Amino acid sequence: MGVLKTADAIEKAQAKELDLMVVSPNSKPPVAKFLNYSKYRYEQQRKVKEMRKSSQQAELKEIRLSPVIDKGDIATKLKHAIKFLTKGHKLKLSMRFYGRMITHIDVGRQVMNNFIEELKEYGTKEKNPKMDGRFLVVILSPVDKK
Repeated sequence: MGVLKTADAIEKAQAKELDLMVVSPNSKPPVAKFLNYSKYRYEQQRKVKEMRKSSQQAELKEIRLSPVIDKGDIATKLKHAIKFLTKGHKLKLSMRFYGRMITHIDVGRQVMNNFIEELKEYGTKEKNPKMDGRFLVVILSPVDKK
């Protein structure tokens, strides 16, 4: 429409039953456009909602191990861990030491390190396993496949 005075632009917008929205207020002269503002807001909200729906939230999944875990149980827990990591979730491995097991943390640490070694192509550890009270804890992040 070219350069118009503000009052003329508002008058033309009202004649067309539209709103006048300033697109670029800092330019010389300011740029504005005619539009139906309620329809514009609705479309913006729909875009935001669609973006939220399409984005995947990474959850923190937990798998509990034991220092005296058997090979069959480890295989089952490995399958679950691989499934979680391939879906893009973070994985928290925790190992609780019951009773006198706390005196043999090295055994639990070895089991944990072997488990992490099996998962190295699917996930990487964020930090080394550390003791948190009676728990040995480590968090694994999924490996980005490019």
